[in-house]
Amino acid sequence: QVQLVESGGGLVQAGGSLRLSCAASGRTFSRLPMGWFRQAPGKERDFVAGINTNGGGTWYADSVKGRFTVSRDNAKSMVYLQMSSLEPEDTAVYYCAAQTRGGHSYDSWGQGTQVTVSS
Repeated sequence: QVQLVESGGGLVQAGGSLRLSCAASGRTFSRLPMGWFRQAPGKERDFVAGINTNGGGTWYADSVKGRFTVSRDNAKSMVYLQMSSLEPEDTAVYYCAAQTRGGHSYDSWGQGTQVTVSS
């Protein structure tokens, strides 16, 4: 089991930037592929970005490519999501997630952090 706690959400104007952080504990963080998801009101939770165990591989949803960057610091058991050129459509609750059981399914989740982008 891994515990995940997100932080860094808030209110930002369109075109602005935010950096989300996710602190992990309870498992060997460096062995866990990590990801970020988001859920807007009335919509399903969608994949945003993923990162492999050593940070050498990252992948993104088309909607955020070129604007968002995922990274990790295994020494600190942290994963980050740098968000730039934010748009009102990016407004959502953002969740950090981990793959703890192998395969490609995310099975551990944080509580989420709200990001609101005003126009």
